Amino acid sequence: MLERRVNLDGRAATADVPRITVGGLRMAALDLEATADFMIEATDPQNRIGRPLYLTSANGEVLARCSTEPQTERLFRAADLINADGQPLVAASKLQSWFPLPERVATTDLFHVVARKAEAVGRTFYMFGASEAENAAAVANVRNLYPNLKIVGHSHGYLRGEALRAKVEEINALAPDYLWVAFGVPNEQAFVEEFTPLLTNVGVIKTSGGLFNFLSGSRSRAPQWMQKFGLEWAWRTWLEPRRLFWRYLTTNPRALYLLFSRKRPFNR
Repeated sequence: MLERRVNLDGRAATADVPRITVGGLRMAALDLEATADFMIEATDPQNRIGRPLYLTSANGEVLARCSTEPQTERLFRAADLINADGQPLVAASKLQSWFPLPERVATTDLFHVVARKAEAVGRTFYMFGASEAENAAAVANVRNLYPNLKIVGHSHGYLRGEALRAKVEEINALAPDYLWVAFGVPNEQAFVEEFTPLLTNVGVIKTSGGLFNFLSGSRSRAPQWMQKFGLEWAWRTWLEPRRLFWRYLTTNPRALYLLFSRKRPFNR
């Protein structure tokens, strides 16, 4: 996909969304409710732009990776909208701007707000990602929570080559209003870049990271007080030290530096 600054369709569709640069990325200055409302309005037939709108999220790790990985940065700069999925980003914006980010928009919270609204107006979901067991458990729990929500399909994310292409064609034929893609950074962003041209019947693609692990119940959220003070990373490290300790040790210091030094977009 083209970068947002030269993607005229995406710019027009998101022109009314206020933004602020935080740590080098342009973030949507919307709260959780307004973000969900935007996603509902984006799937109204009269607002479709001939391709799915691409929404993604950034936290401190993403900021650090974008500053050192040109490919990851390019994939994020192609997004039509970037949400701030990290409390430190919100805190830094309040210290730097008279128009800060109103609140953290965590995908794990956003999913539920969009699901309630979609259930009320008849919008449809496709849930793509995680392992087969995690995906099935997540879908089952979502159906229990939102019995009137239309989930038109779901699939695990371990597909490659022709199998992946066939799945993309299947998803496009099902024409979900929302495609939730949970492959992790930057694989899910790379998926959007490669397959958006084949998903013309999809309304919105929302990259989702570890969302399905939380929906399935295999992973728990941090206590509210830790979320409030931007310490969810510490909770996750405690739960998965082998996988996350080195990641956060290397990305957190760089993210803090970027939050308080980078007030302009990368490479602009």
